[in-house]
Amino acid sequence: MRALLVMLGAGVGAPARYLVDLGIRRLHGSPWPLGTLVINILGSFILGLVITGGGSTLLILGIGFAGAFTTWSTFAMETHTLFVAKKHGIAWMNLLATLVLGIAAAALAHSL
Repeated sequence: MRALLVMLGAGVGAPARYLVDLGIRRLHGSPWPLGTLVINILGSFILGLVITGGGSTLLILGIGFAGAFTTWSTFAMETHTLFVAKKHGIAWMNLLATLVLGIAAAALAHSL
């Protein structure tokens, strides 16, 4: 039963990531991977909200939804691609913004 709850959340989280990223890419034309940044900050905030709750809420929203919604691999690849393209300033800003804002979002949500 627990695995089904995780799958339920993940089944919503992955398409939500795709749609949010697609929407942001359509609105935002710069080389900064803003979609991934926004997704990872939102996911960190969501996990911060539900992490202490446990039970079904943690399984569906924390492990399932936030786990499928956020994307470390895309963040890593986009940042690497920026470094390879010699867009070092954007790459460093993306790296620092993701880490600092992601942790801040999780901490803020956890404190609520």
